[in-house]
Amino acid sequence: MNKRKSVFPFVLGASASLLLAACGGGSGGASSEDYELTDVTFPLEEPVTLKMSTSSSPLAPADPNEKLIFERLQEKSGVQIEWKNYSSDYIEKRNLDISSGDLPDAMWNAGASDYDLLSWADDGVIIPLEDLINEHMPNFKKVLDENPEYLAMITAPDGHIYSLPWIEELGQGKESIHTVNDIPWINVDWLEALDLEMPETTDELMTVLEAFKTQDPNGNGEADEIPISFIFDGGNEDMKFLYGAFGIGDNDDHLVVNDDGTVDFTADNEEYKEATKYFNELYTKGLIDSEAFEHDWNTYIAKGKEQRYGLYFTWDKTNASGANESYQPLPVLEGPTGIKHVTRTNGFGFSRDRFVITSANKNLELTAKWVDQMYEPIQSVQNNWGTYGDEEQQNIFELDEANNMLKHLPLNGTAPGELRQKTEAGGPLAILDEYYGTVTTMPDDAKWRLDILRDYYVEDANNENNYPRVFLSLDDADRIAQIDADLFPFVNRKRAEWITNGMIDEEWDSYLEELQRLGLEEWVTIKQAAYDQFQSNQ
Repeated sequence: MNKRKSVFPFVLGASASLLLAACGGGSGGASSEDYELTDVTFPLEEPVTLKMSTSSSPLAPADPNEKLIFERLQEKSGVQIEWKNYSSDYIEKRNLDISSGDLPDAMWNAGASDYDLLSWADDGVIIPLEDLINEHMPNFKKVLDENPEYLAMITAPDGHIYSLPWIEELGQGKESIHTVNDIPWINVDWLEALDLEMPETTDELMTVLEAFKTQDPNGNGEADEIPISFIFDGGNEDMKFLYGAFGIGDNDDHLVVNDDGTVDFTADNEEYKEATKYFNELYTKGLIDSEAFEHDWNTYIAKGKEQRYGLYFTWDKTNASGANESYQPLPVLEGPTGIKHVTRTNGFGFSRDRFVITSANKNLELTAKWVDQMYEPIQSVQNNWGTYGDEEQQNIFELDEANNMLKHLPLNGTAPGELRQKTEAGGPLAILDEYYGTVTTMPDDAKWRLDILRDYYVEDANNENNYPRVFLSLDDADRIAQIDADLFPFVNRKRAEWITNGMIDEEWDSYLEELQRLGLEEWVTIKQAAYDQFQSNQ
């Protein structure tokens, strides 16, 4: 896709003019004063302040400036960031700031949907960034020039760029770390205790789960084993992976891309019906955790740490059953028609909403050059995972000064997510596959997971493509949001009802009729048109 450079000034509409009036225009608002800086180079001769809003983990310091990453950035640039950090209710508080005209210079980890970005742009809350990228952001421009797919992903339907993305590459195509999110982990200690083979078909899995329920595999004389558990509609902890054994399968978006380029809604197929009937049989036999449809993450993980599960689903077993060998990946199962299939997720290491510049910002060149530092490879790596040389807490990295390379340190049992939340900066960044081995090492947990996907699942991921992060128009984004609000709860409610109560054959025709009434045909049409447009922009 060729870069489309803005050739006209940004014009504020009436609503935006009122908004800027509310925030005080050139003085008295939440944004920084105009420093009248041009030809900016770092470090600045005199320190200045930019004001930004953000959200961060409760595990992190309330003031992001207490993170070593931001301390070093301030020293390197001479730019002090005055943060308004919302650790809870971020979206609500952010929206109140916007509606009151209390605009910072920029929003870091903006948490914006496509609809937010386009409506903010339409109302004059944020500004287009393509000229700033071309003129003042060489690090990020290099990423876009060398990876045009990301330019396509961040370019709005009107040709503008309104936000800066987070990019984390860990494998490409089918070998991406996101190909399977809900890995099924089976208790191999229980298999060994009962002298059972690893199941290879859905029928064999049912037999194994029945044995887990009735034959006391943990040997404590109590019927406290849970043959299979999941968090229903719980993303990485759902059990949609097993739907692939019956055909098209399912994912969180209920959306796949066929090899002929057509998009396909998954939850209206006969294969989906047969998979749901399989789970109903598991439920009827008492093999499914009685809390699977209602428990939260903490309850789910607590039972996992007690190793009560025969089979459960999650991204990384370390968070649940621990970093031991008791649980191993369940191989791809052959379904009743001989099918072996892994349904790809539509996950990417990408979000386009990590940084926006507001219309109240009077220091555009300064802001652009400051944020472009985040796309320096070695800075992106630290922002994403954490840093080195912190004398007060555990470090993610050590710095190989001779090669100017960051090497991941052993986690020593620390949950990687928790450590990163304490030390990372998040926000806009780019980590490309080419950085591994030159700028940084790959995290051990990521390499371990990628090896699992290659060894167990990639071969049976039959669809060549998944659905990309298309950028819908304001009208389409609004319509999709309206349809999703009714369609997805209905699909999930019926799936839960059919698993627990049966009756899917009797209700299937009326279910299909209701999907159409809720706008499924229009939903597919919009998704298809957006996919076709995205492909033509590559």
